[in-house]
Amino acid sequence: MTEGSPESPTEYITVEIYDQVYHLSGQNAEYIRALAARVDAKMRAVAARGRTADSLRVAVLAALNLADELSQATADPTLGRLRAASLRGLLDEVLEDERKTG
Repeated sequence: MTEGSPESPTEYITVEIYDQVYHLSGQNAEYIRALAARVDAKMRAVAARGRTADSLRVAVLAALNLADELSQATADPTLGRLRAASLRGLLDEVLEDERKTG
């Protein structure tokens, strides 16, 4: 999870993700804060699209979104774009269903 050199001392970092405080340790506080900010942004984007107050559901959907981004970055660019479009469509369907039933 960290990108520090092996000699770097472990730091304790406090971050906030989706209104929850986490105390983490690592060798690169700036990197950990950047990751936390990215996760927070994804969770808030997912929450803004749906009407769920269930933070676990928001976290899972955000994790799927981040996993898709990682997959796109490491896969064939054309295949990655097609998969991303497909996953975005599925996510939109789930969120739309939730809006209708929420």
